Amino acid sequence: MGNSYKSLEPTWMIIIRLLRWDKPAGRLILMIPALWALVLAAKGFPPLILVGTIALGSIATSSAGCVINDIWDRNLDAQVERTKNRPLASKVISVKLAIAVGIVFLAISLICALILILYLKPISFWLSVAALPFIICYPLAKRFFPIPQLVLALTWGFAVLISWTAITGKIEIYTLILWLATVSWTLSFDTIYAMRDRQDDKKAGIFSSALFFGKFAPEAITFFNILAAILLAILGEFLHLNRYFWLAWFISAAIWIAHYFRLKSSQISFDDYGAMFSQNVIIGFILLLGMIAGFSLK
Repeated sequence: MGNSYKSLEPTWMIIIRLLRWDKPAGRLILMIPALWALVLAAKGFPPLILVGTIALGSIATSSAGCVINDIWDRNLDAQVERTKNRPLASKVISVKLAIAVGIVFLAISLICALILILYLKPISFWLSVAALPFIICYPLAKRFFPIPQLVLALTWGFAVLISWTAITGKIEIYTLILWLATVSWTLSFDTIYAMRDRQDDKKAGIFSSALFFGKFAPEAITFFNILAAILLAILGEFLHLNRYFWLAWFISAAIWIAHYFRLKSSQISFDDYGAMFSQNVIIGFILLLGMIAGFSLK
C-alpha cells in the first residue's frame, strides 16, 4: 500500500495531506477564537490588514503544528486506525521533507508575528514567541500528561491573547474571560475528537481526555460547553452586544445541548464524533457573525 501511494500520489498532494489542508475544519477552528478576539477588542471593526495577518498566521501556525505533531507521532499514528495513512505514518514522505515544510510554515508564522510588532503592538509579537514551545511540545504531552487536550487548549488560547493585544496593546479582564471561554470550548471539542481513538490510544499506551474522563466524558464535554457559554454571555453583557449576538448565542447553546444527548446515545457511531467536531466549526462562525452583528447592527 505504501509503495503504491508513493508511485501514484504526487508530492504536492502528500504535502497538502501533511498540512491537513484536505480537512479544513481543524485549520478553521484555530482561526475562530483569533477572529472573536479581533472583533470584540475592536468593537466590531478591526483593521482589514490585521484580520488578514491574523488569518494567515493562524493557518500557518496550525499547519506547522500538524507537521510537528506528525513528526513526533509518526510511529504512534501507524498504530491508530484513523491516522495510520497519514504521510509520515505510512512513510510516503521523508522526515527531512516534513521538517523542511514545517520550517517554511513556522517562518510564515514568524513573518506574521513581525508584522504585528512593526505595524502594531510589541506585546503581540512576544505572545507569539511564547506560544511556540506549546506548539512544539503539545504532541509530547499525550505520552505523560493525563489530559493532553488541556495543553492544546492553552495553545489555542494564545490566539485570543495575540489578537486582542494586537488591537489594544494590553491584556484586559475581557481578554481573560474570552481566553478562558476559548480554553474551555477547546477542551470540549477536542475531547469529542479524541473519543474516536479511545481504543487505539489505550492499546498504544497514550493519554487523552476521552480516556481520563471515561464514561463521564459526555458530562465533562457538556460542562466545558456550559462554562464557555456562560463566559461568552458575560462578555456579551459587559460589551453591550445586541440581540443578534444573543440569537447566535442561543443557537450555539442549543447545538451544544443536542451534542450531549447524542454523546449519551447508545446508537452513536464513529462518524458522529467527526460530525460533532465539524459542527463546532459552524458554531464558532455563528458566534463570530453574532459578535460582528452585535456591534454593527442596531
